[in-house]
Amino acid sequence: MAYGAKGAEPIEPIKAAKPQNPALVELGKKLYFDPRLSKSGFISCNSCHNLSMGGTDNLKSSIGHNWQQGPINSPTVLNSSMNVAQFWDGRAADLKAQAGGPIANPGEMASTHALAIEVLQSIPGYVSDFKKTFGSDKVDIDKVTKAIAAFEETLVTPNSRFDKWLAGDKKAITAFELEGYKLFKDSGCVACHNGPAVGGNSFQKMGVVEPYKASSPAEGRVAVTGKDADRFTFKVPTLRNVEMTYPYFHDGAAATLKDAVDVMGRLQLGKKFSDDENAKIVAFLKTLTGDMPSFKMPILPPSTDATPRPQPFGG
Repeated sequence: MAYGAKGAEPIEPIKAAKPQNPALVELGKKLYFDPRLSKSGFISCNSCHNLSMGGTDNLKSSIGHNWQQGPINSPTVLNSSMNVAQFWDGRAADLKAQAGGPIANPGEMASTHALAIEVLQSIPGYVSDFKKTFGSDKVDIDKVTKAIAAFEETLVTPNSRFDKWLAGDKKAITAFELEGYKLFKDSGCVACHNGPAVGGNSFQKMGVVEPYKASSPAEGRVAVTGKDADRFTFKVPTLRNVEMTYPYFHDGAAATLKDAVDVMGRLQLGKKFSDDENAKIVAFLKTLTGDMPSFKMPILPPSTDATPRPQPFGG
């Protein structure tokens, strides 16, 4: 079938989000941006998954509570609802399961679920929001993570130039970019990077043809399954908006797309791309940048004298 023909391509267009419960999404948005879920009162979900930076923080690994350097690169939250699981090692089955992790992680937000709920329950604006959304003014971690996940499900990026090409607009990408896509397919990249998110739907070993010398202590799926065969196996990252989500890989070792393409070619495919081939693939990858989520920043409910005080960094 011809390139661009419906059903012929391994990559599928992203569909726009259609929220089923706007009130739940709005509550989740407030919680996503609220640093009071952290022990210090300084770190929010958006700190490491910044929606103005492609859903990442553009650091090799994130900075957590008390300026701790994390062990792994923050994956983008954009289009994360399409992932087979969450986190690089897939330890969370879905966005709801993932949302509670950083809150209680001592190296990230460093709070506890009990303290985070105590803080939210003490803020009248949140109590009102939870009652409006859930029919009860009782705040609990299940409702908190459900709301954050509902907001994150809306963070999709449709309407990329490549999506327009898939829909039949032959002028949406250049001949140079199209050559990059053909190389991307013919070289075997699409074996792992396929579907609407161009990845995120499988786990693969990092370093198939050549071993990967990681700069991070993270060892992948083995931490979840306990199986040695899963050592250095990680969730395949999405390539949507990849020009924005540098640095690359679970350890953030590749600073540029050119570096990432070179490493992936050699280690995963046993192929050394020429400078021209590399440039074409990079050009194609940049066509995967879609429309960023559009919304008004939330006005967070104000604290009261009864709100538990955060513990500053170093405390």
